[in-house]
Formats: sequence, C-alpha cells, structure tokens
Amino acid sequence: MWRDWRHGQHQFPDLRLLSLLQTHRHWPGTELAGRLDVSVRTLRRDIDRLRELGYPVEASRGADGGYRLAPGAALPPLVLDDEEAVAIAVGMQAAAQGAVTGIEEAAVRALTKVVQVMAPRLRRRVDALRSVTEPVAWGASATAALDSTVLITVAQTCRDCERLEFDYTARDSARTHRLVEPHRLVTVGRRWYLMAYDLGPQDWRSFRLDRITAPRQTGARFHTRDLPAPDAKEFVSAGIKAQRMDHAVEVRVHAPASVVAERVGAWAVVEPVDDGTCLLRMTTDTFDWPAMALGAIGAEFTVLAPAELADYLREWGERFTRAARRAPH
Repeated sequence: MWRDWRHGQHQFPDLRLLSLLQTHRHWPGTELAGRLDVSVRTLRRDIDRLRELGYPVEASRGADGGYRLAPGAALPPLVLDDEEAVAIAVGMQAAAQGAVTGIEEAAVRALTKVVQVMAPRLRRRVDALRSVTEPVAWGASATAALDSTVLITVAQTCRDCERLEFDYTARDSARTHRLVEPHRLVTVGRRWYLMAYDLGPQDWRSFRLDRITAPRQTGARFHTRDLPAPDAKEFVSAGIKAQRMDHAVEVRVHAPASVVAERVGAWAVVEPVDDGTCLLRMTTDTFDWPAMALGAIGAEFTVLAPAELADYLREWGERFTRAARRAPH
C-alpha cells in the first residue's frame, strides 16, 4: 500500500511511522517523534499498534534508546510512496521480460498485483517511462520484445479464472480471433507461452505471447477443466517438441566444452570432443540467435550444418567488415 504523504499526514500515523522504520535505520525515540510531530507517549502507542499488526519493532533503552524494524519471519504489507511504487512496477517489467534469468514468472505475478492496486496517475507514469525505454533483445523472438500489457492482462485472467479473447498470429502469419479459458503462463527458453482451453476447436492449446495482440478480459468466469497433462510446463514442452523446427544447427567450437556451455547458457547442447574442442547443437527457427551466441563465445568455430547458417554468417561478416572500414581511424 502507498499514500501521498503530502495530504492528510495526521490521518495515517501508522503508515508514516512504518515508512520511516522500513529504512532499516535506528531511530532515537525523540527524533522519530519529532519527524512524526507527535509526543513520545503517542509514539509508544503507535509502536505497540504496529507490533499488534505483526511488525517486529525492536526497542532499545538508555541514552541512545530508540526503535528499529527487525527482519520478521513473514513479510507484512509494505508501505511504498509514489516513486517507490513506480520503481517496483518498472523493475518487475524488466525482470518479467528476462532481465534476470529464473524469476520471470514470479515477476509477472508481482507486477500483476502492483498494477492492479496502482492509482491511474501512477499507471500513466509507468507507461510513460516504458514508452521511452528501449530494451535490448537477443534475437527477434526474445522475451524482451513482449508488451508488458499483454503479460499483465493474461496473468490476471489466469489468476481470476476469467475467459480471455485476443487476436493471434500463427507461424504461417494467419491471423485468427480466439476465445479461451486461460490456465497458466509458462516460460520456455526465451519465450512465454499461455496454456489455455480454446473454446473454438474445444481443445487445449498453447499460445506464444509474442504472437498475441489486443488481449481483452471478458468478465466471464469459468470452472477449471481437467488438464490433459500432469502440469502446464509438460503440456507446453510436449507441444514445442512436436513442432517442426526450421533449422538443426551443429557447430564444432575450438574451445573447452565447459567454457562454451557457460557462455551460451541453456539455449544449446554442448558435448566435449576433447580438452580443447566441443560440439554445439541447437534447434532454432532463426539464425539470429546462433550467430550472436557463436560471436559471444570468442573462439574459432566451424559450421557443420546447415549450409544456410554459413551463408548467413558470411553475410554478417561482410556487413561488419564494411562497417569497420567506414569507422574513423
């Protein structure tokens, strides 16, 4: 929760006190009472009220006596001012879009909760900041290219068991309108997927979020259906494996397998050949990512398959060479 402290400051003494204590510094009692414009006796009463709410406020006696908020076993409600609320929303957007590997799903849940209770004027500030920020995307289909509005809308309908409609662009560029019962969001590699029951064909489907546009909440609730798989991740993973990938990449890299695996992450399979050589394999629908990954390894390599990748790298190399020649010396 957050408040505008410039208005009605005396109406929310607990919130103002908690905001100061959450700086995790030690506050002398007299100084803290002065900041709140209350008496020391009133301060003690407000401290007791916070303790009743579950906040572990520690007190020390003596000449340096005062108060501090200790770490608790559970996380109580946080007090955020306007700037902190906007910062959290923007930070969660970046995390949800892959800025920090491994926390994308948790970031979407947190972002959904923050945006839902955020005042319209703060939402406008978040949108304005996002509109002038250019994320760096590793490849055309990277998670950073997602619109956070799509993430938030889909996450809310999954949470609330609310039917969702949207426009969808398939791999062959065909555009369709869908009405679904959303179940879960799943991350696989660089992409987000929605597992949902499609009310058109009356079957379970998975949808790539970067191909969803104009998602709309319908307000119609539904009861969760029996799943066709043990969980959403297994269902989505099975669907991806069943799809034909355009390119099977195989490259011999002249570097230790441990070094290559560390630099390419989970996007490829790395098998050692000897102490100084390894094979890198991946399946992909675009050569952008293999080209960038191979360049980032920083070692010599030989393309074994497909031949189209070698042609693609040759075109890249020629373009980079021309750019280097034009650069001032």
